[in-house]
Amino acid sequence: MSDSTTAPASPVVLEAWFDLQCPDCFQALDDVRALREKYGDRLDVQLRHFPLAKHKHAYAAAQAAEEAVDQGKGWPYAEALLARTAELGERGEPVLMEVATELGLDAEEFDTALIDGRHLLTVDADEAEGKAIKVTGTPTYVIGGERLDGGQSQDGLRERIEGIADRLLTA
Repeated sequence: MSDSTTAPASPVVLEAWFDLQCPDCFQALDDVRALREKYGDRLDVQLRHFPLAKHKHAYAAAQAAEEAVDQGKGWPYAEALLARTAELGERGEPVLMEVATELGLDAEEFDTALIDGRHLLTVDADEAEGKAIKVTGTPTYVIGGERLDGGQSQDGLRERIEGIADRLLTA
């Protein structure tokens, strides 16, 4: 997703490769929030899409998140949707529209974007880049050229990210 948490000139970029129907990605939000709080605008957290085939609605969710970016609420949308991963799995794409409405997004434009596929290329590009750098599961993080796989276990992951960020910020 082209939305990030800080200005583009931030010195350190953390790419967070997420599937927006992934319960592990929802759990990872605690780490993302803690990192944002600790580093503020010195760390640019960028959400990247890696919809997994096992999650039937993840690809549509990624497109929906891109429309939310266009409407100025990319991260709030992604976070709200991740909080409803089970519901998305059960009820499907109507949840995408409900979250958009709850956040005050233009529902008609949102629906049109999902129908016309205007964000397909962005999601496909993220997915292709993820595969190229050997992302296999979500969440996966890339910081300072290092890939950290949180799909197996998130234990100690925040500390590893902080160690890399601290090193990059003092370099």
